Amino acid sequence: MMLTLPRTAKLLATLALLPLITASLYAQDWAKTRLEASPRHHEYVPLKHGGRTVQAFVVYPEVKDKAPVVILIHEIFGLSDWAKEMADELAAQGFIVIAPDLLTGFGPNGGGSDAFPSMDATTKAVSGLDPDTVTADLDAAADYAKKIPAANGKIATVGFCWGGGKSFAFATHRKDLSASFVFYGPGPSDVTTITAPVYGFYAGNDARIGATVPPTIAAMKAAGKKYEPVTYDGAGHGFMRAGEDPTNTVPGNKTAREEGFQRLVTLLREMKTRSIAHNASPVNTVAKKPAEPAVSCHDAGATKEMAAIM
Repeated sequence: MMLTLPRTAKLLATLALLPLITASLYAQDWAKTRLEASPRHHEYVPLKHGGRTVQAFVVYPEVKDKAPVVILIHEIFGLSDWAKEMADELAAQGFIVIAPDLLTGFGPNGGGSDAFPSMDATTKAVSGLDPDTVTADLDAAADYAKKIPAANGKIATVGFCWGGGKSFAFATHRKDLSASFVFYGPGPSDVTTITAPVYGFYAGNDARIGATVPPTIAAMKAAGKKYEPVTYDGAGHGFMRAGEDPTNTVPGNKTAREEGFQRLVTLLREMKTRSIAHNASPVNTVAKKPAEPAVSCHDAGATKEMAAIM
């Protein structure tokens, strides 16, 4: 009996925590609540290209002058409540934000991100997206951005996790980007066609992605491209979401989230005065060495760890 009590206690604790983990990683009700309280204008816009239509979440800032456009590329979780809430936060800083749902049409009954029944189903679907289709969807978002009357012609991409890698990759394809922002995503194999400056945001406790930074620095430097990566010590993968999650217990995530967001906004504001496609200067890196073992790109490891002790 004494041998079974600890296991029973662990099982009960796991069962009690699983709903909280699921709510935090998938439902993200806290993000939905913040989004619903926003005073900014939100709308869904169909972006058509070829025979495909992609639904995009668009947020407008409350400003009197024309604004740059940020194309927000979602995590492996799809266009989640957090992704839309982040779009709203960026709009609050004076930018028009377009967040395409790259799962549009690939969900049950032809739905998008909201149609999937679980986090696991969503992450599998995002992982299986065709890269060419993703590029075409992002092109549609960028083309739409150039036609918005309230836009000033400057376009940047901001991607998180899976979307971070796509933001970097899109910079090799799209020549009229003013900047590419990469949050804990890997760099592409060929960087020679990049014309926009690339800014990286990485976690110190994310060895899997952190290991890709040094070779990316070398490749960008050899190609004469501007790449400025920053690593936030004490933070884990996904810190932009985890750092504002009310259930977060890692101080480094909160710090990295605050510093990373401020750096992003500062760079976006500086982008207003830059010319398009000016990436010809040597790389200026300020990266720190990553410190700890990796965390899964979509943070599903938490639920796996819970399952392991059952």
